[in-house]
Amino acid sequence: MNKKSLYTILVLIGGFSIALLISINKQEVTAQPYKQLIPSVRVMRVQPTEEHLIIISQGTVQPRNQSELIPEVTGRVTYMSAAMVNGGAFEENEILVRIDEADYLTLLRRSEAAVMRSEAEYELSKNELKRVLSLHKRQLASQQQLDDARRAQQVDEALLIEARASLEQADRDLSRTKLRAPFDGLVRNERVNVGQFITRGESIGTIYATDYVEVRLPISVDQLGFLGLPVSTRGQITPDQRPSVTLIADFGDTRTLWEGHLVRLEAEFDESSRMVYGVVRLQLDDDGDSPLLPVGLFVQAEIRGRRVDQVIRLPRSAMRDNNQVLVVGPDDRIHFRQVSLVRQEHDDVLISDGLEDGELVSISAMQTAVDGMLVKPVIK
Repeated sequence: MNKKSLYTILVLIGGFSIALLISINKQEVTAQPYKQLIPSVRVMRVQPTEEHLIIISQGTVQPRNQSELIPEVTGRVTYMSAAMVNGGAFEENEILVRIDEADYLTLLRRSEAAVMRSEAEYELSKNELKRVLSLHKRQLASQQQLDDARRAQQVDEALLIEARASLEQADRDLSRTKLRAPFDGLVRNERVNVGQFITRGESIGTIYATDYVEVRLPISVDQLGFLGLPVSTRGQITPDQRPSVTLIADFGDTRTLWEGHLVRLEAEFDESSRMVYGVVRLQLDDDGDSPLLPVGLFVQAEIRGRRVDQVIRLPRSAMRDNNQVLVVGPDDRIHFRQVSLVRQEHDDVLISDGLEDGELVSISAMQTAVDGMLVKPVIK
């Protein structure tokens, strides 16, 4: 027997011996009882409430009334109010700009003189007509003389009317040398200086009123139905139907809120965005101060829409496919339940039908759920 065969036999004997020792010293395995794992789920006890549907939008603050400051006469600027600067505040009827009035005073005096002359000529022709008429009745004046006297009186009367109209025009032109503010407001921009020659019809600045400010808010077709307004509503909304609106702006870490009302809907939908614009108006405070809402500020808006009764608010994580939720019964088993949605919001959903007061609804995002599965509810 060679060495190679001997080694093979020794290996086989050693392996057999090890297997024999393992089988002799085998430990008995004790069977453990099976314990079912019950998953924990977060649940929420539902309670129907009354809510107003909130429409979220955004827009830019705009003045309600904005006007171009345009002179109606030509001349050189001799005076400018201190308020006539960008951001300057003024009051109604305050003189903002004054134009040199010398030429217009001269024109006014000439018109006054023309009126006095026309009045004298008219009185003379009127008296002459009376005299000729008296002579004509006594057959001391011809019909031609009477007609000439009557025509002269009519011409002088027309000249008097023309002179008085010229006087009124001259008086208006003189008053127009003072550009007065038509309302309380602020100067948006100015384009004039003292000594500058300006012409009639030239815009020298832009002003806007501060009694109200407005914000145009885009509203989609779906959101329009949440307002609770008639479908045909366009233009001004009656005061008793105006939804309240909260405007929100953040200044650094400070959030500021303003309260206003949706006062009108614009006439048509925008063709590009398929939105209709609603206009929110904010009025002066009761103490007469202007609302601290700068023109041009971008704001978020929450429009308070129609009220819905007996609705349940749930987080969106509670919704399953096909408008279903998981209801946890008294036996701690889950069951699929079909519900009716009023609205889906960013984080929540509003349910109008399908759930009863006090029921537990799962709000956990379960990957696998089987109808009748046993769970461990944890009330939120």
